[in-house]
Amino acid sequence: MQRNAIIFHGTGGNPEVCWLPWLGRQLADRGYAVEIPHYPGVNAEPIATFLPKVLGNHRFDENTVLVGHSGGAALLLAVLQHIDVTVAQAVLVAGYSTRPNTGDEPVLQPDYDWAAIKSHVRDLYFINSRMDPYGCDDKQGRAMFERLGGTQIVRDDGHFGDHDQPYPTFELLDRIIA
Repeated sequence: MQRNAIIFHGTGGNPEVCWLPWLGRQLADRGYAVEIPHYPGVNAEPIATFLPKVLGNHRFDENTVLVGHSGGAALLLAVLQHIDVTVAQAVLVAGYSTRPNTGDEPVLQPDYDWAAIKSHVRDLYFINSRMDPYGCDDKQGRAMFERLGGTQIVRDDGHFGDHDQPYPTFELLDRIIA
């Protein structure tokens, strides 16, 4: 069965921001079927109504790799909790599981079934920065890592791409994706 990758943009993003199209091309060149969907509702629509749309739009199986940036990484926690298969890998870039700042965060669930999340992914990575301007920092990554295990990578790279932080490539992601 073909490997597939689904790459989720963050709040206010789209499939063309920062390193997402580059990573999509890298993975496609390695034989992945790649989806980079556009979800304007990420972190705008409440997760309870948004999540069923996401789950209904994609196929998840043992060959699936999930990548999420910021609000898209927070979305992955809900996806992993509610799918009924174990995916190959999930990488949460600038992810978080609690409000990282004073802003509204409709992408977050009120609570998480950490055991279910852990049981639905074989290989899990958290990539966070100590210098994240939005609070999606290494402490957020550590909190998820302590509940789920996996691998935590801490950098000093801001938000790993933003309106004022060009980040056209992300070689680390290309290296760690199976």
